[in-house]
Amino acid sequence: MLLGQKTRPDPVVLGMNISSCKSPAMCKKEIWVYLLANNLIRLVMAQAAQNKNLKPRELSFKHAVQIWNTYNLMGKEIDAEMFALIAECRVGKRPGRLEPRAVKRRPKSYKLLTVERSKARMNVMKNGHPKKTK
Repeated sequence: MLLGQKTRPDPVVLGMNISSCKSPAMCKKEIWVYLLANNLIRLVMAQAAQNKNLKPRELSFKHAVQIWNTYNLMGKEIDAEMFALIAECRVGKRPGRLEPRAVKRRPKSYKLLTVERSKARMNVMKNGHPKKTK
């Protein structure tokens, strides 16, 4: 980590790269929930690191999220086994790590589905698929 660089939640790992809300109030709530989730994962990482005498920055955030999701799906409680699993995946020292600030989303060749799927099917059956635009 560079001097003065702050850690921030990774929007893609947390699944918040695209907001599903329509109103500003709900978008605000969604962001707060993601920040809460980020802090919860960071807390669990800090506890796992403390148990293994490591620094929290040495642990993988994505791995911690995956372990957390697996435990939630299985209905398990937070325990020492989960902390041990989170502490298994360590990241190396990454001095001067720099990532480009660019969006890698490519334009899709299909339009968005803006009508009901059944109506879209009927339209395709009636008129055929639209021609590709270059």
